[in-house]
Parts: sequence; C-alpha cells; structure tokens
Amino acid sequence: MLEILITSPLLAILVVLALGTLIGAIPFGPVRFGAAGALFIGLAVGALDPRLGEGLGLIQSLGLGLFVYTVGLAAGNSFFRDLLRQLPLMGGAALILVVAALGTAALGALLGVSPGLGAGIFAGALTSTPALAAATAGADGSQEPAVGYALAYPVGVTVTILVVAWTVGRTWRARRDVDSAAGSGLIDISVEVDLPGPMSAVPQIRDASVRFSYLARAGRTRVVAVDEELKLGDRIVIVGPKPAVEQAVAHVGHRVDQHLADDRSAVHFRRFILSDPHVAGRSVGELDIPGRFGGIVTRIRRGDLDLLANDDFVLELGDRVRVIVPRDKIPAVSDLFGDSERQVSEVDALSLGVGMAAGLLLGLIAIPLPGGIRFALGAAAGPLVVGMILGRVERTGPLVWVLPKAANLTIRQLGLLLFLAATGLASGQAFAAQAFTPLGLRIGVTAAVVVAGSALLFVALARLIGLSSARAAGALAGFVGQPAILAFANGRTADERVDSGYAAVFALAIIVKILLVQVILAL
Repeated sequence: MLEILITSPLLAILVVLALGTLIGAIPFGPVRFGAAGALFIGLAVGALDPRLGEGLGLIQSLGLGLFVYTVGLAAGNSFFRDLLRQLPLMGGAALILVVAALGTAALGALLGVSPGLGAGIFAGALTSTPALAAATAGADGSQEPAVGYALAYPVGVTVTILVVAWTVGRTWRARRDVDSAAGSGLIDISVEVDLPGPMSAVPQIRDASVRFSYLARAGRTRVVAVDEELKLGDRIVIVGPKPAVEQAVAHVGHRVDQHLADDRSAVHFRRFILSDPHVAGRSVGELDIPGRFGGIVTRIRRGDLDLLANDDFVLELGDRVRVIVPRDKIPAVSDLFGDSERQVSEVDALSLGVGMAAGLLLGLIAIPLPGGIRFALGAAAGPLVVGMILGRVERTGPLVWVLPKAANLTIRQLGLLLFLAATGLASGQAFAAQAFTPLGLRIGVTAAVVVAGSALLFVALARLIGLSSARAAGALAGFVGQPAILAFANGRTADERVDSGYAAVFALAIIVKILLVQVILAL
C-alpha cells in the first residue's frame, strides 16, 4: 500500500483528506480539530517515507492561494468598512509579535536551542511558511529552521485551537465593535398608526434601521411608497431587528394581531435568487424596485445571515432577495434577478482566474531588504490582499469579482484541505526525526510557551480595546496564520466578524514575521 501511495501523490493526498476528516470530526472534550485533522494525518503518513512529501509544492501553493483569496473576497468589504476600528488591533498584533520573537530567542538560548532552530520554532509556532522561507535563506540553506518549523507547527495549531475554543464562546462588552448581523435577527410586525405624518419623520426610517413594507388604507392593501404620508388608522408592516422595530412601533402607533403579510391576494412577497451577473455588484437603490415594479426590497438572505436591506446595500451573486411587490409583477421581478439555482451554483472562471493570477503576481514581487534578504508576499498574502481589494470593489464593468456564498465556501474548504494535507506530507519526515528526542521536547516546550503566551496576550488586547469575542477569535487565527484555525472558529459560530478579524491581521502578521526571523537569526 505504501508503494502505491508513493507512486500516486494524488491518491496519497486524497487518503490523507479522508482520514483527516474522520480525525477532525472526533470530539476531544469541547474541541474538534476539523480541517486540521488533515494536517496531523499528513504528518503521520509523511513520516513513513520521505518520498511521500516530494513534489507537493504546487499543490500547497494552489490550496493556500485558493483559500486566502476566497477569504479575502468574503471579508474585503467589512475589512475596509471597519479599518479605522481595527487599527489598534493591527498595531497591537505587531507589538505582540515582536515580544514573541524576543521571547523565542531568550527561551531558546536558555534551553540550548540554536538561533537557526529558534527561527524555525518562531515560524512554526505561528505557522508562517513565508517566514520559514526567509529563515532558511538567512541560515544559508541550513535545515535547522525546517526542523524547528516541523516540530513547532502542530504545537502552534493545537494550542491556538484550544485558545480559540475558549475565546469564541465568551461574551464580553464589545464597546468598539459593531453587532453581528447573524446575531441580530429580523422580525416583521403589523402596526396601526396613531401618529400621522411623513414616513421620513420616523427616526428608525431615517437611520435605515427598519423598513416599512405593506400599507392598508380604506380596505385596500398595497406596497408602501418611498415618500408615504402616514394617516391616522393606517396599518403598516415594519421590518427590522427586534429592538429597532419596537422603537419604531412605539413612535408610530400600536401593534395589531392581524398580520398584513398573511393576505397575499393583491400584494405578494417572495425570495428571489440573484443569479444574473448584470445585477450583482449593484446596490438595492440602483435597481429602483419601487419605480419599476411598485415594490420594495426588505431583506436579503446571504448564507446563514438574514440582513435588512437599504438603498446602499450592495447585492452579491447567490443572495436571496425578499421583495414585497404587486402579485402581477412577480414574473418581471424574477426575470430581473435571474432566480436560477443552477446558474448561481456555477463559478465565473474568468473572474476567479484573473483575480487569482493578480494575487499570485503580487506575491511574486520581491522587495530587497538589508542583509541581502528579498521580501515577497508569496502565495499566502498576495492573493489575500488582492481578494480583499476585489471584495471591496465587487465588480469592474462586466466582471463580478465576488463569488456566490456557497461557491466561495466550497472552494475555500477544498483549498484549505489540499494545503493542509500537502503540508503534513511534506513535513512528516522532519517531524518524525526529532519529535521524540530531548531536542524535540525542548523545541516543543519553546513553541508551546511562545504560542500560548502570544495567543493569550492577543485575546487580552482584543478585549482591552473593546472588540467582540468573535472578531478576537478570527483575528487570532490571522495572527497565527493558520487556515484550519479560521475554519475551526467559523465552525463554532456563524458571525461575519470572524472572517473580518482574520483578514485584518493575516497579511500584516506575515510581513512582520518575515522581518522578525532575521532578528532571531542575528541574536
């Protein structure tokens, strides 16, 4: 069987993926390793024969590139929106990395670990392959950084997953963070108007925290107009998060038991799947649903999140758009959005290929640094940065950069598993050679102290500056730089702030780690 796996690298990777998935599904107390199981199985299988880890660089780069690019696309919009809020986190992350590098050097010297091994421990404990490449170049081709990296890598993944498991379930006051769209939830309530006047006078309408949809007046039900003048005795439907809806009800009138949305004889509501790329990337206001169809968009279902629509909300492929519209306009609205499940499940290979190519090209750009080192973002940070930018831009002419949510998650998971399986197979021999020796024990202890101390400092920083536990968990995954940790955090909570936190710190952390391994080698 071993010879078969050696002669068929693709079969070896698929076997590792299958077994890793089984291991990842086993609960160890409150923790499931999830996708990281592929890494651990890869290490075990790769230790059996050095040939199993040969020639996997392309698969590693492809898997990592796909993963970080799709994360960037998903997180780009929220990252740039929240950039000012996340600057303290980014600055604090850089400072903690400096402390971690100095701590690695000091503890390594105390335990008799050479600077070459120390640089590898730092790169491995914080799971940074680009930092390992810089350490190897700075060590004149010595294998010491690779050995330190291989032994520290699984320690870094395991310890960080434990810290994330503790963090993501916590609730603390997040004074500087926005509320999660996943946690707010939307309700709709029928209300009788006690305070007549223009709809625009309702505070929650002005700040776009609620939407009005149905209006019943004089025995006739229709869609509310944008500039509606509310009259005494009118009945309306208010949609939004529960606190905002309750505030709007208190301002306008009182709740009634008979829900207007139950009567669909004249006015109908439906969720339409956005599958037409000509509509994707455009805002709700640009579509002019009131002017063209006499209707209104009230909410958008994106993945597992139900989001309140407003005129500035930018639509993406795969969104399920809830529209309140006269019954006879349903076919026309369906034609506008495309409403095709098959079409939305397909990936635009042109935009994906162009975006990935741009990211990889950016990763190839090398900047000379003192000491003869050339810095490059590589296949990890290059696609991430480009993905974040394109996720913010969303479309350029006919090209829609953002992928449908389901397609994004599928490609992301596939890329992650390929990367982890190939990394495990490639590192198995170096891991096995030193794992059960006194030196291996000292390396493991150093890695555990460095990553545990850094992770706890990072979580304390996030809490101190007022960020949510979800954003702290995602940012910690980006700080350490391990995709499996991000996947683990996303598996524990449906919160868009996890991806946003990851994207905020990941690229910066890679750059700082590359610089700091040079410092460790010089000490």
